[in-house]
Parts: sequence; C-alpha cells; structure tokens
Amino acid sequence: MIQLSELTKSFGDRVLFDHVTWQITARERVGLCGPNGAGKTTLLKMMAGLDEPDEGAILKPSALTVGYLPQDGLSHSGRSVFDEAASAFAELLAIKAEMHDVEERLGDPAVPDEEHASMLARYSDLQDTFRLRDGYSIDLKTATVLHGLGFSPADFERPTETFSGGWQMRIALAKLLLQQPDLLLLDEPTNHLDLEARNWLEEYMHGYPGAIILVSHDRFFLDAVVTRIADLTLRTLTDYIGNYSDYLVAHDARMEQLRKAKREQDEEVARIKMFIDRFRYQATKASQVQSRIKMLEKVVPIEVPPERKKIHFHFPACQKSGRTVMEIAHARKSYGSLSVLRDVNLHIERGDRIALVGPNGTGKSTLMRLLSGEEPPTSGTRVVGHNVVMEYFAQDEATRMDPKPNVYETLSSGSPHNMVPAIRNILGGFLFSGDDIYKPVRVLSGGERTRLAVARMLLRPSNTLLVDEPTNHLDLDSKDVLLDALADYGGTLIFVSHDRYFVEKLATKIIEIANGRAVVYPGTYREFLWHKEHAGDELEEKKKEEGKRKKEDVRRQQVEGRSQGAAAMTKGAARPPLRKVQDRPPRPCARSRSRSCGFRAR
Repeated sequence: MIQLSELTKSFGDRVLFDHVTWQITARERVGLCGPNGAGKTTLLKMMAGLDEPDEGAILKPSALTVGYLPQDGLSHSGRSVFDEAASAFAELLAIKAEMHDVEERLGDPAVPDEEHASMLARYSDLQDTFRLRDGYSIDLKTATVLHGLGFSPADFERPTETFSGGWQMRIALAKLLLQQPDLLLLDEPTNHLDLEARNWLEEYMHGYPGAIILVSHDRFFLDAVVTRIADLTLRTLTDYIGNYSDYLVAHDARMEQLRKAKREQDEEVARIKMFIDRFRYQATKASQVQSRIKMLEKVVPIEVPPERKKIHFHFPACQKSGRTVMEIAHARKSYGSLSVLRDVNLHIERGDRIALVGPNGTGKSTLMRLLSGEEPPTSGTRVVGHNVVMEYFAQDEATRMDPKPNVYETLSSGSPHNMVPAIRNILGGFLFSGDDIYKPVRVLSGGERTRLAVARMLLRPSNTLLVDEPTNHLDLDSKDVLLDALADYGGTLIFVSHDRYFVEKLATKIIEIANGRAVVYPGTYREFLWHKEHAGDELEEKKKEEGKRKKEDVRRQQVEGRSQGAAAMTKGAARPPLRKVQDRPPRPCARSRSRSCGFRAR
C-alpha cells in the first residue's frame, strides 16, 4: 500500500530518519511508538504529503487516498455539525444535488421530448450510482458516527464555531471516519475523547476497511486496536508483531540482548586496544599490531538507545484520616438556570479508590470542585471527616502555577524537607533533565506545565487526593511513573481520567455522572461495563421473576381459598339424616310370575 525507500530526514544537525526502508499493507493496524521528539509526527506528515523527505522516496499507488488527523489546531465554521460531518460525502452529495436538478427539469413541460429522453437516461445513471455507493444511508452513517463520538442530537444543528478546540477535533475525526480513506493516519486521536467515545472508537476501528497508522499514549487503546508496533528509535523503524503489551516484552528482551552485545563489543575493543598499546613499538609484534588496527577500523560500534531511569516514588507520609472521609447529602449544583448536579448523595470512606466516569459535559469536574471545597453546593450539605488532609489537582492546574520561578524552584518551594533530595529524580521521570530544570515556568509548553504540575502534586503530603484528568499531555513512561505512585498511595483517591488502562488499574469503585445524578457502582471499571451491558437483561430477568412470583402467589391464594372453603363446609354444615329403608316383600322372579299366570289360565 505505501512504502518508505531509503528515507532520510533531518532538522539542522539533528537526524530523525537515516535511510529508513519500511512498508505497510492493506488493512493493517500499526501503532507508531518511540520517545518524545523521535519524529513520529514528522513521519505521519511525510506520509500524508504535508512534508518532504531530504532523501529517499515514499512510494504509493496513484489511486491511494490518505487521511490525516493532527494532534490539534483544526477548526470549522459556517455550517452545522451535521452538515460539516456529512461533507465527507461530497461526491455523493453532488450526485444528489444533480438528481434534484434533473427532477425539476423533468417536471418542466417546456423541455423537448428529445432532451426529456436524455435526461431520463442521465437520471437513471445517477440514481444507480447513488444507490450502489450507498448514498441513501448518508444521514444514518453521519448520525451514527457523531453519536459515537459524543455529540447529542441537539448538537447536530449547532454551528460548528460554537464548539471548543477539543470538540473541533472530534468533528474532524468524524469527517475522516466517514470518508474512509485507504490509509488513515491518526496523531493522538484519543486526546480529546472521553471513555465512552474511546470505547466506541475501538469498536469502530475493528471494522474499518482500510489501513491505520496511529500514535497514541493510551496503552489500552493500542492494545485493543493495533496488530503491529513500529518502534522509532535510533533514527530507524523496528517492527514488533502484536499489540502494545507484546511489544513491551519483546522490546525489553531486544534491548537486553543489545546491551549485552554492546558490553561484549566494548570488552573486545578494550582488549584489542590494550594489545596494540602494549606491543606497538615491538618489531616482532608489528604485523599483529597492524592486523588488530585494521580490525578496529572495521568494527561498527553497536548503538544502544539511552535507558530511561525508572522511578519508584512514594508519597510523603501523612497522618491517617478518620474512617468517614466525606459525606455529601442531597447536594445540588447549578449555574444560573443551568442545573448541573441534583440530589447527589455520596458516602466516601478511607481507602476508597473512586473513578468518576461519564460523557464530557455531564458534571464530573463540577463534582470534583464540589468535593474539594473549591465551590459550595447550591443546596445540600458537604461534611468533611476527621483529620482529612486534602490535595486537589484541577483540570487546569497547569495554568494556575506561578510563571516566575523555574522548574526546580516550583517543586522545592512547597515540598517537605525530606523530599527535596528526590526532586531531581522525580523531574527526570517527567522528562525534565539537564538544564531543563532551570527553565522559568512561563516559557514551558502546555504539556511541560502539566507534567510539572503532576510532579508537584506528588511531593505534597495528603491523605485524600482528588485529581482531575492528570494524564493529559503525559507520555507513556510519565504515565507509568504516576500510575505506580498512585497505586502505592495509602490514602483515599478520587480521580477523573479518560485513560482506560489508568482507570482499570486504580479504581475499586465507579461513580457514573449522568443526567445530573451520581450513581455508585462497587467494583472495577470492567465490572461496571459488564453491569451496563447486561442492565437490560437483568431488568428482563427481574420482570420474569416478578411475573413468576405473582403467578405463584395467585396459585397459592387459590389453593388456600379452596382448603379454607372445604374446612368451613366440614365444620359448619350439619350431616344429612340417613334415609330409612322400608320393609317390603321380595319381588317375585319372572318364572314364578309366568307359572302363576299359566295356572290361572287353565
């Protein structure tokens, strides 16, 4: 389908690709992985035709259609959401418009008969093309994709310019999915999706008719979608068959073999150099020395990617809270006439690990602000338990930081003294190394600020932690650092995350926010999904059991009624008198009667 041939790309002195040869075939699902800055986005842009390689070529069929979704930066205006998404069927819509024009002309009595016949033939051709290309299901397909990506029917007619940047990217993704290009290039497609939309996108990807190359920091999404991982390391692409979990095992094994080979090569080179230095000036060893010098010149050094330091972090010690951490009773939250939450009742105990789930805009962040005390409820009560030390990580935490101090000062200023020695290790775990720790906060990008905010949160002592989407803008390694730290956290954890792997590893209780209500589901996220999937079946089973129970009750009442009636008749009614049999002579038999009759006759 598409092939990279001796591809080379560099920016100044930095080489991203060095004579890379690689290919992808039809209907493949490939995940593109590698450290930040390795060139994943650059590779997608070159395959999409938005950038050119310095050397080499990208070979693809002339009829191949390619669709590319960038990380962000797209916007739409001038049309409704439904019309913008339906514009993916531009050719079919043009055919539909021409059919309407022909219909109007066919109804014009002034059209000559000769032209009338040609218009009928043209209309027949257009109608066949429209039908064969499934044009009559445009509205159904558009509505299905928009609904799957989280748009409600009320959103379909809203102007696209009224939506935020994240929703603009959803509109762009919907158009790409409806276009169904032969090769779909997706750069972080799950960044702006909630859990429900991600789950739907996973299912949609399984049936997608074309090939897919995607970059994602969502481990669960990669495991569910891809069948091959292309690892972009050391200026080349290395293929690993399987999903992301399979890749981790194979990649670690390969890196271990590579490091072992590197150690052995270094030892051999050191031994040869020692021999050369020892016998360089001895005439009897001159030929051997020259032989080993030539041998060294032919050695190709084995290059090993730098090993990222794995950090095992523990939160600062904090006193335990009471058993009851918080009580929310009949809480309601509204902004003017807009009611976001109503009649919320929650009981949170020490050690709970609660994930708030629900579509975007249902009130998860509002509930987090209510729980943290940043905003009071409009009505109802919020009671905090004994000895509760709360730390709240807001969704916009990155924008709340003081821009004046540098990275290191930001962490050290609010940290306990015993945690100061661990600051550099933590910063390294979140991709701040070398002189990066002396950068002022004001010059950091949005992703860097988010990573710094997460690192600062880990250094503050607390026994109740509320975090609202902490995994945004984190790469997979940084997520692992945060996940390990939260998994070892000994206090109460309440969080919002759109990373399913993150939710499944941490949550032991799910609170679903929908229609202004908060419904508690004990158990993991997988168990929550099972319950939602089988909720209709359980309702039917309950109805059947209730129907059986009613029938048994009716049958039991009937039996009891009969037995009670029989007992009443036996007890209350008098026994009828026995009939007296009157004495009467025996009836003569027929023979006796005939004899007597005969005797009288004689």
